[in-house]
Amino acid sequence: MSQKKFTFIIMEWLTTGASQLKDIISFLHKKSKTNDVVKKHLIIELRDNLNLFQNAFVNNFSYDNLVELLSNSAYQEAIKNNFSFKKLKNSVIKPEDIFEERNKKYTGWTAEKLADKIDEKIVELKNIKKLNGGSYKNIKNDIPQMISNLYFRMKLMADFIKSGS
Repeated sequence: MSQKKFTFIIMEWLTTGASQLKDIISFLHKKSKTNDVVKKHLIIELRDNLNLFQNAFVNNFSYDNLVELLSNSAYQEAIKNNFSFKKLKNSVIKPEDIFEERNKKYTGWTAEKLADKIDEKIVELKNIKKLNGGSYKNIKNDIPQMISNLYFRMKLMADFIKSGS
């Protein structure tokens, strides 16, 4: 999938779901008002990464720039502090928490399992870039698909946290 086709897919969602994404980001902003520092950092990081995706696609920034700015430090800090991800959401993802068909495969997952997959994808994307001298140019991996999957996982995490709130 080319960057143009990928950008179109994400832009189409951002255009049709722009108010929904703004609502999610606004919700995460409110949800980050907590005394639990680790939880606060996780929610802020998710919010900031979703904002980053939105701005990257509105302004047609390159994958190199987007991935460079994605953060996963709050997740890694949560692991170091033995954070209970049940504090984000103490249940499993249900079909009614999922708004995109492509995310149906995550039914039954916990916030911890989904956060782990988000972290894993960010690390993988950053490592692929480093292995190729700091760019995705001439990479054989399907970077657009990987970035698309990451975006929709993050959106699912935000939708999941928001569900039932």
